[in-house]
Amino acid sequence: MSLTIPSPAESSADNAAVGTVLPPAPARTYQVRTFGCQMNVHDSERMSGMLEAAGYIRSDGEVADVVVFNTCAVRENADNKLYGNLGMLRPVKDANPGMQIAVGGCLAQKDRETILKRAPWVDAVFGTHNVGALPALLDRARHNDEAQLEILESLDVFPSTLPTKRDSVYAGWVSISVGCNNTCTFCIVPALRGKEKDRRPGDILAEIQALVDDGAIEVTLLGQNVNSYGVEFGDRQAFSKLLRACGEIPGLERVRFTSPHPAAFTDDVIDAMAETPNVMPQLHMPLQSGSDKVLREMKRSYRSARFLGILDKVREKMPHAAISTDIIVGFPGETEEDFQATLDVVEKSRFATAFTFQYSKRPGTPAAELPDQLPKAVVQERFERLTALQDRIAAEENARQLGRRVEVMVTAQSGRKAEETHRLSGRAQDQRLVHFSVPDGAETPRPGDLVTVTITEAAAFHLVADPASAADYSVRRSRAGDAWDRSQADSCGAPAGGSSGAGGTSGVSLGMPSLPVRAR
Repeated sequence: MSLTIPSPAESSADNAAVGTVLPPAPARTYQVRTFGCQMNVHDSERMSGMLEAAGYIRSDGEVADVVVFNTCAVRENADNKLYGNLGMLRPVKDANPGMQIAVGGCLAQKDRETILKRAPWVDAVFGTHNVGALPALLDRARHNDEAQLEILESLDVFPSTLPTKRDSVYAGWVSISVGCNNTCTFCIVPALRGKEKDRRPGDILAEIQALVDDGAIEVTLLGQNVNSYGVEFGDRQAFSKLLRACGEIPGLERVRFTSPHPAAFTDDVIDAMAETPNVMPQLHMPLQSGSDKVLREMKRSYRSARFLGILDKVREKMPHAAISTDIIVGFPGETEEDFQATLDVVEKSRFATAFTFQYSKRPGTPAAELPDQLPKAVVQERFERLTALQDRIAAEENARQLGRRVEVMVTAQSGRKAEETHRLSGRAQDQRLVHFSVPDGAETPRPGDLVTVTITEAAAFHLVADPASAADYSVRRSRAGDAWDRSQADSCGAPAGGSSGAGGTSGVSLGMPSLPVRAR
């Protein structure tokens, strides 16, 4: 017996003849769950972009056809968090045939086949150097009905060349480099991200221009060590030149960067920050410890005096600059005298905010093998003293903002008490979080618009502006607000407001996720 399979054209004609049309197969849905730093957030935007380019659509529900974990190996209990989440997904996958789970990022680069041994229901594992392989690995896993593991030892494609699905419309991350050439003893990033690889300035500026053309008015330049940018092509002033070049892009209103390294922070960068109007008066400068002895053990190639000298120069050129930092408490061998040195530097530095961490061992780092690992109780007690000090300083520094007129870029995220207070939220030029109210009869801004208000209240982690009248409140409608309108219309069919003057293509979303008030 022979079986003849009709051609697609014949099949369509037959269906039309009987009045039936076979519906197309529904698109597979996806979720990307991100753990870790800004670089991971940016990588997740690439993963989302590649999946959407491959025909997947973002899931709005709790269950997706594909769930991707973009992991961190730096944060405490990163592996426990991953395997706990994978364990919770196992019965969901068992109940949904065809569902796939993928694991990428730093922990995947480190653990490799261990992930498949501990969670054999995972379908694909990929590392930091081959983010672009994700759709192909998922396809192979489905076709071969077996898990796929692909970890590369060096970068195959610079991530910024991959498709991107940005998280919001008004601001975006722009990666200027990947990897790191430093050898900090507590950090595993160089082993997982590799040596520093710099993008060419023209490529960076072209990406920024594309973001601006689509409506963004803020970018954050991103790298493991942004101010060493240019080392690969031999230009020690490449980063300051890049900042100045950003100042020449029409429509780009706010430029930020993270994170620099104090040892490589030079005066030309400070000058570029102060002299380029759209570079914001905000700096994230990781301290890690105020003890010179601990800094040596950490292999941080600067000392506390050098660190404080940088802050003095920045504030001399930009008196209203807000400076944030990273601090590790309880590094192996840290004495009470060492810890007191950290408290002293924090007191002198007057940080607007600090991301404080309790040291914990990271397998594969030199510090994990050091003697004199401190008891948890000692580390906890010091951590509480440090956060109490920093909370006091942050409250005092924020109190100095009372009465100041500030320009706030409105964000889509609101404060926890927004329903109760009816306030909107945004970021000032110095990156401080501002909750503000709209006076009766005044125009309500859109995310991406800019409002000018006077600060009326201050707390440790935010500011409040409650204008007494419309005279103390103004809105500047922006291209980013227009882009927000278009994105909302594209996503839900609502009519778009605003003008069409933003330029660029509708339906492209760009963005930077909101920063936490304080990491814990």
